[in-house]
Amino acid sequence: MVLQIWLLLVALTSSTFGINPGVKVTLTQKGLEYGREIGIAAIQRKLNTINLPDISGSERVFLIGKVKYSFTNMHLTNVGLPQSAVSPVPGAGVQLSIGNAYMSLNGNWRVKYLRVIKDSGSFDLNVNGLSITTTIAISSDETGRPTVSGTNCAASVGSVSIKFHGGASWLYNLFSSFIEKALRSALQEKICPLITDAISDVNPSLKTLNVLAKVDEFAEIEYSMTSSPVISASSVDLSLKGEFYNIGMHQEPPFTPAVFSMPSQSNNMLNIGLSSFTANSAGFVYYTAGALSLYITDDMISASSPIRLNTQTFGAFIPQIAQSFPGLMVKLLVKAVKPPVITFESDNAMIQATGTVTAYAIQTDGTLSPLFVLNMDGSVSAQVSVSGTMVAGSVTLNKMDLTLGTSYFGDFQVKSIDRIFQAVLKVVIIPMLNAQLAKGYPLPTIGKMTLVNTQLQIMKDYVLIGTDVQFAADDSSGTNHIDDYVLIGTDVPFAGDYSSRTNHIDV
Repeated sequence: MVLQIWLLLVALTSSTFGINPGVKVTLTQKGLEYGREIGIAAIQRKLNTINLPDISGSERVFLIGKVKYSFTNMHLTNVGLPQSAVSPVPGAGVQLSIGNAYMSLNGNWRVKYLRVIKDSGSFDLNVNGLSITTTIAISSDETGRPTVSGTNCAASVGSVSIKFHGGASWLYNLFSSFIEKALRSALQEKICPLITDAISDVNPSLKTLNVLAKVDEFAEIEYSMTSSPVISASSVDLSLKGEFYNIGMHQEPPFTPAVFSMPSQSNNMLNIGLSSFTANSAGFVYYTAGALSLYITDDMISASSPIRLNTQTFGAFIPQIAQSFPGLMVKLLVKAVKPPVITFESDNAMIQATGTVTAYAIQTDGTLSPLFVLNMDGSVSAQVSVSGTMVAGSVTLNKMDLTLGTSYFGDFQVKSIDRIFQAVLKVVIIPMLNAQLAKGYPLPTIGKMTLVNTQLQIMKDYVLIGTDVQFAADDSSGTNHIDDYVLIGTDVPFAGDYSSRTNHIDV
């Protein structure tokens, strides 16, 4: 699972429509290093499953003749991967290199020579100087989701040290050439298939990526790839669609993503760029779904407020209302007439909205009698933040301009009732909007990912999120936190020197 987590980070690379992305993600060298620490532990466990087959054969030995030998019941007892490195390979994928690795195993040996003489015993074998390199190639499946595979794997055994138990000591030297060829070849043949399997084990988990993430009852956001990754010498750059859609109806907005570029920053594991296109596609979706409308009644205003939504309040400024509908409550319908426009400038995010406010008198039988319609143009400043793996926000009112659209009681000065609507906006609409924005919208996530040390900066045309990541480990591994695995993958003193032992042969 831990190797999967790392590979998931670099595997969002399916090739789709080649359009400009709404979201960009850069996995830096720091992120790759964190992934190396995670992945090396999973590979170590995979190599611990090596099962060597019995080896038998015969060789001619000077003065003795034909010697038949066999090595059976061989079991791996230890694997160490003290040195490793990971680096992007432009145009190819991500290369993982393991060096100075070591293995220990034991088993039984048996020989027969001069037709009738037999001897047997056990042995301990230590392999030093093992090196492994492989490239993680990335492609996409039929659903547009990423898949990974191991390519160009190579494994090389440095030296073999054997300690025999039982048998005549003069026989030990007979085994040097036999074991050197047989066990070295057997180990090298086993290592790369296991490495390839470890990489392929990631693919089922790739299906869990939130390529299409539900936001609420109105919207979902798509994070599929728009192009293949751009791999440089120090990072992997991913382009995601980053577009909101109405649930079950993927209608494209009447605008397209603009090109934007993120600065090179290596202090974080991940850098995420959320463009104004992504934000504006959300506005388009909620407008299309009819979600940008709200009925406001008097019970939504604090009882302590001097402003009440009734015909008496409005009749103080428009006498005909109080005369025609005495003693009735008033309901307001605030409705957007077009999608809001979100803009990002340096350290500033702004939302501009255009809508109408329709006032109704509520008759005693519940029917609504229209009073007037106001045109409204307003803007709010937005504060953007990250909470968990969600991007959240809040807004404060900048300004609101009201003009008369329709009046059922003749013209009147809109400024006379402006204070009422300013209050309604501040005590009802803005708090409700902030409550919704505080719920947040999902960022592209992988597995049990959390963001830590997160910084956010509003740039021109996009929001830049720099962050480190942590992953919760698979419970089936018997460990609860990824950091427990990282300890396995860190550099440790080389522990494969067995040169001081007795009864050994270096081959």
